[in-house]
Amino acid sequence: MTLRRRTFLHLAAGAAALPAAARIARAQAWPSRPVRIIVGFPAGGATDIQARLMGQWLAERLGQQFIVENRAGASGNIGTEAVVKAPADGYTLLQVVTPHAINAALYTNLSFDFVRDIAPVICAARLSYVVVVHPSVPATTLPEFIAYARANPGKINYGSAGQGTPQNIACELFKMMTGLNLVHVPYKGGAPAVTDLIAGHVQVVFAPASESIQHIKAGKLRALAVTTASRLSVLPDVPAMAEFVPGYEASGFAGIGAPRNTPAEIIALLNKELNAGLADSKIKARIVELGGTVLGGSPAEFGAIISEATQKWARVIKFAGIKAD
Repeated sequence: MTLRRRTFLHLAAGAAALPAAARIARAQAWPSRPVRIIVGFPAGGATDIQARLMGQWLAERLGQQFIVENRAGASGNIGTEAVVKAPADGYTLLQVVTPHAINAALYTNLSFDFVRDIAPVICAARLSYVVVVHPSVPATTLPEFIAYARANPGKINYGSAGQGTPQNIACELFKMMTGLNLVHVPYKGGAPAVTDLIAGHVQVVFAPASESIQHIKAGKLRALAVTTASRLSVLPDVPAMAEFVPGYEASGFAGIGAPRNTPAEIIALLNKELNAGLADSKIKARIVELGGTVLGGSPAEFGAIISEATQKWARVIKFAGIKAD
C-alpha cells in the first residue's frame, strides 16, 4: 500500500511538473526564426529609431533577426490592429508609444481594446516635449509667455502634429491648467509644425525633444520649458513646466508590447533582455540624445503606466472636446 502511494505521488508530481517543463522548453526554443517589431508610424522618427535600437540589441543577444516593420496610419491604429490579429507566439511585437493610450478615448470605433489586447513587456523610456516659441515672441520665460498669452487671448497660434496627437493633448492640458486661450493649428506631422514655427507662421509648439533640440541650440527657437516632471540632462537650463504650473506633467513613453496571451515565459525573457539593453551605456546615451529618460522595469509597471496615461488623456480629450480627424 505504501509503495503504491509513493508511486502515485511520484507520478502526480511528475505530471504537475510537465507544464512548467514545457514552458521552459518553449522559452529556450524561442526565437527560432525572425521576429517582427511593428511600428505604427513612419520610418525615421524617434519611435522608429528606438524600435530599431531595441531590435538590434535583441538580435545580438538572442541570435535571430528582429525586423522593424513600419505600418503607418491612423495614429498608430493600423499597426496595432496588425499585432492584435497576429498569433500570440512571440514573433510579432509592437512598439508602444503615447498615442496608443490617447487613441482609446479618441477613437470610438476601434476593432480592439488596447489595454485588453496588448500585453505590456517593458517601458524603455519616458519622452519629453519642449515648449518652444519663435524668437519674435516677447517672452524669454514661461511666466512671461503666460502673461503675454493672457494679454492676447485668441491671438496666439500653437502648432501640433495633428488633432489628437501628443503635442496637441500636451498643449490642451496646459490650457486647461492655466485657462489660456491659444488657437490650435494642426499639421500633418510634427516636422511641418516645427518648420512653420521657425518661419514664424505659428508662435508656439509643444515639440518632441528629438525634433527641437538642434533648432534650440542653433538659436532658431527659444525653449521655455520641458513637459516632463523634471529637467532634461540634454537641456539642463530649461525648466520643467511644473516649476511654474504645479502638477503639470505631459511626458510620453516608448516601450514594447505583444499580443494578448503571448506566453509569459517569452514576455519574461524579452523583459530581461531589454532591461539589460537599457543598462548598456551606448543605448542609454542614444535615448538621452533623443530627449528621453531611461526607465526599464517589469511588465506590470509598464501596464500601470499605460493605464494611468489612458485615464489621464481621456479626461483632457473630454475637457477640450478633441475629435479624431
